[in-house]
Amino acid sequence: MSHLPLGALPLDGLLDQVATRQRLDFGHMAAESKADGSLITACDRWSDATLVHGLGQLYPGEGVLSEEGEKRIPRTSAYWVVDPLDGTTNFAAGIPYWAISLARFEHGVPVLAILDIPPLRQRIVAVRGQGAWRNGKPLPAPTSQGQAIGCASLCSRSIGVLQRLPDRRFPGKIRLLGVASLNLVSVAMGQTVAALEATPKIWDLAAAWLVLSELGCPLRWLVTNPARLQPGEDQAHADFPVLAARDPATLEIFLPWAEALVDES
Repeated sequence: MSHLPLGALPLDGLLDQVATRQRLDFGHMAAESKADGSLITACDRWSDATLVHGLGQLYPGEGVLSEEGEKRIPRTSAYWVVDPLDGTTNFAAGIPYWAISLARFEHGVPVLAILDIPPLRQRIVAVRGQGAWRNGKPLPAPTSQGQAIGCASLCSRSIGVLQRLPDRRFPGKIRLLGVASLNLVSVAMGQTVAALEATPKIWDLAAAWLVLSELGCPLRWLVTNPARLQPGEDQAHADFPVLAARDPATLEIFLPWAEALVDES
């Protein structure tokens, strides 16, 4: 399919509204700490409220789980998972790299994913079984993009694996992007060959999960598979450590570091 599916279009106006406000607020927002030590700004709260309200109008009867709102898996047959501003630390520090993440779930798995990157004016969309697009143009699988550069993305909490395998050289040039959803989707975009996330929440990974799947990038859930979540389960403190790679062979190369991440011994 060469064009973006029509099913994604009703959200464009809502996402444009939130992305525009975030760009205007960038550089002018003070941050405060939440109970878990992460940061939040007034823009996070406004973005969350606007997205949840807008989804309620566009898709009445479908529940919404969001980072700054209700954190239990909705009991509706279809529901949305929202991260209104993934990368708040970057946003608050004046680093122009963050994302808006939305995913619609059916039967426990994402069927529509949207990652909007306001500072880059890029919008990545994936539809289950149909592919993925960036700004309306089809995204190729990373394995079809030629020789990989060899960068690997780690989150700040996973970089400790380098000390757990001191006698082994890490098989990539390390990048820390500071945005969980974009760390993962960088693999699908061909920017990195693998990504390791230590403590992503369901809202961090929901959209990237589908983009990766649609572009043939394998994922290894290291503790819990999010496809097994049940309605009513509280996701406030649930983590889903995951390794993503451009192809199965690369996944195997990085697997020892992923296993070291969750090895309690």
